Amino acid sequence: MKHEEKIFALIDINNCYVSCERFFDPRLNNVPVIVLSNNDGCAVARSNEAKAMGIKMAVPLFQIKDIVEKNHVQVLSSNYAIYAEMSRRFHSILASYVAPHEQEIYSIDECFLDLTSFKNNYDLVEYCQGMRERIFQWIGLPVSIGIGRSKTEAKIANHMAKKARRFNGVCNLANMDPKHRDYFWSIVDVGEVWGVGRKQNKKLNDMGINTVLDLSKANSPVIGKLFTVCMQRTVLELQGISCMPINDQPKPKQQIVASRSFGERITELDNLKEAISKYVQDAVGRLRKEKLLCGVITAFVQSSPFDTSAPYYSKAQTYKFAEPTDSVLELVEVAYRLLEKIYKSGIKYKKCGVFYSELIEKSNYTPDLLSDHETRIENENLMQAYEEIQNKFGKAKISVGPCYFKDRKWSMSRDMLSKNYFTKNGLIKVH
Repeated sequence: MKHEEKIFALIDINNCYVSCERFFDPRLNNVPVIVLSNNDGCAVARSNEAKAMGIKMAVPLFQIKDIVEKNHVQVLSSNYAIYAEMSRRFHSILASYVAPHEQEIYSIDECFLDLTSFKNNYDLVEYCQGMRERIFQWIGLPVSIGIGRSKTEAKIANHMAKKARRFNGVCNLANMDPKHRDYFWSIVDVGEVWGVGRKQNKKLNDMGINTVLDLSKANSPVIGKLFTVCMQRTVLELQGISCMPINDQPKPKQQIVASRSFGERITELDNLKEAISKYVQDAVGRLRKEKLLCGVITAFVQSSPFDTSAPYYSKAQTYKFAEPTDSVLELVEVAYRLLEKIYKSGIKYKKCGVFYSELIEKSNYTPDLLSDHETRIENENLMQAYEEIQNKFGKAKISVGPCYFKDRKWSMSRDMLSKNYFTKNGLIKVH
């Protein structure tokens, strides 16, 4: 099959975090809403009403307090449990429209579909409108859909679907009259192209390439020499030549990171141990889910780089396991030892965490002939029991240390957190 014959769609949830919150709390509809990052720091999601007020992405809350108070902006803490479950349902609905090899989950709120096999038998705009209607009917999330001859073109089409009402949420660049497509591209900044960062944007502008149309008409080999092969590929994709197929098999993780900033400064080693124990256990959950083993663990601590009253302190320590592991007890024990080595009395710590590296797929690992087979079996039985208890009764029922207890000194600030509507206590009650 020729590259030019491919058809892709990019489905993207509009204002994902805000839309998830609105689904469960309709009082948030048609009013300005922002969702904050960890420790209620910066705006990471904004409703259209909030954007219209000039609230920028990643702006700290304290800088926009006047706007928030004057305009009664609804402010919420990030509720990742809700967003993850809504994302799972979103991607599951899309999976019903295509074969498994035709879907690529790109992010929590974005998904690519290969619609090449549908183009001769369906009106693709109607087909995608059906997707939008089903997603909204089933899980209440508004989405925009871009259709293109390549993934990069589908990305631009998605941007156009969001910005221009005339497309009614679905923009099909694949079948658009070239004159109309050129017009729209002539009014879209080149910085909106997938993969064009700030530095590339400035360099392109210096070359007189200011719009998507300019980039689409550029000489791809020349762009490749002046930039990178990736940028050359971007030009070809804008010209309708698909260079990036659907990736339906995500690459195994290279590392797993678990860390958070504290709600307040921490000075005591015991408090740091509680925090790092939680992060180790959170990371073990992801490690087990991916069916991986950890070969190297690194623990780190940091003070605040913005605290002018004290020197900045940042330290890390690494340990390589003789035999890769997914044992929560072993990983916590090692993290404690590493933490004791890098802890320094008198420091006001703002953050700590761990990351696992040299990850190995469990199914591909061959133990050493001298390794203790019985210990491995015991560890696996323990981990399965540990996970079953947590899945059935919640993380607070069993853990290494008291890290899942409420109101720990190091816990994140999440003063405006909505309920987790997918738990027994958080279920919506109909009176």
